[in-house]
Amino acid sequence: MDRTIRIQIDQTTWPKAPQLPQFPRSFMGIGVETMNVPAILLKIGFLTTPSSASGVSLSEFWAYVRYLAAITGDSDLRLTTAFSNLDAHQKTILSDDFGMGVPMTWLTHTLDLQQICDGRYFLDRFAAQAGAIVQKKARRGPSKVPDFVARDGSGAWHVIECKGTQSGSGYQANQIGSAGPPPTGGIAQKNSIVFPRSYSGQRLVCALSIGLEGVAGSSTLKIVDPEPEDPVVVEDVNLNLAEDAVQRGSIAKALRLAGFEATADVTAAPMGRFASSRPNPRRRYEEERLRVVEERLSAAQEELSREDGTRWRGRNASFRGREAHIALPRPLNIDGSEIKKVILRQGINEEVLTELRARPVVDSPLPTADVSWGDAGGSTKIDTSDGFAALQIGELFRSEIRLV
Repeated sequence: MDRTIRIQIDQTTWPKAPQLPQFPRSFMGIGVETMNVPAILLKIGFLTTPSSASGVSLSEFWAYVRYLAAITGDSDLRLTTAFSNLDAHQKTILSDDFGMGVPMTWLTHTLDLQQICDGRYFLDRFAAQAGAIVQKKARRGPSKVPDFVARDGSGAWHVIECKGTQSGSGYQANQIGSAGPPPTGGIAQKNSIVFPRSYSGQRLVCALSIGLEGVAGSSTLKIVDPEPEDPVVVEDVNLNLAEDAVQRGSIAKALRLAGFEATADVTAAPMGRFASSRPNPRRRYEEERLRVVEERLSAAQEELSREDGTRWRGRNASFRGREAHIALPRPLNIDGSEIKKVILRQGINEEVLTELRARPVVDSPLPTADVSWGDAGGSTKIDTSDGFAALQIGELFRSEIRLV
């Protein structure tokens, strides 16, 4: 189930040498890319799963049940007429999901992104650790935090804002925005975090214009890198706290997808109910915080002591998690095969689970803590074949989808 997508990268928006960031070599010569749709759906499930949350989330299943029927049989990525005619609210959700899934799938491979976490979680956790007060960012509009903060295999940090639309290139340009003044659109929204010069990666705004069935114009992903403005600055001395935030955010997402929700909670927010929780000088509030920490620790210990779940062997590691068989509302004809069911399997490295069982809560920064499970992540590898895709993050997490 491979589909092509046009990639347009505006190299003129990168700063001139010797200023950073330099235009990536991996971006050179890019034109049309072939991407695997089930792999994109796996990425959407990962990205839309919160690091820290309460209650039940169906985000990891939503993409597979809902969006398989949204893609036409064309060689390029297009939405069916039925899905392009959804009401405005549902169209926005679909556009947002693909607007994240497509660019982040491509960037994960192209930039070797190894840890990815939500921008809001990153700022909350980093501020709590650094003892800083970060101005509250809006959920929408120019002051919104960027969608993602990511760290690659070389240790460079990337700040990424993603957009998606079914309304054509004109609306795509509006979503990207302009440098102003004042800056608008995605350009304004990703100008929130700046890392030390020697560790700075790309500052990207990505906008996906999704092609529609029977309408001229193919799906196009446009990428720019404008100048930052009024950012939150991460100093060299606090880089270990930034590493802690992105590692926890990524690990917690993986744990939640694999069914270890209580463990995900204490990983993402070890100091209390929220990522921003920290010791409180007022006795009454501090006693409440400690009570919450103890309750969450007990829940994680009970969860990790269970031996249920699905076990299987992936790339050089054994995984344990959960398996879901999802009957589709109706059979789908995908690339000449009738698909009636989706089998989804997601798990955590069993060695990591053993370490977590011995010590489920680590409240010090992971890069300086005496635990190895914080380093279990690595390059994301994608395996695909007919009706199958697998996404594996280092030795930490593996997610598989099979269409049958």
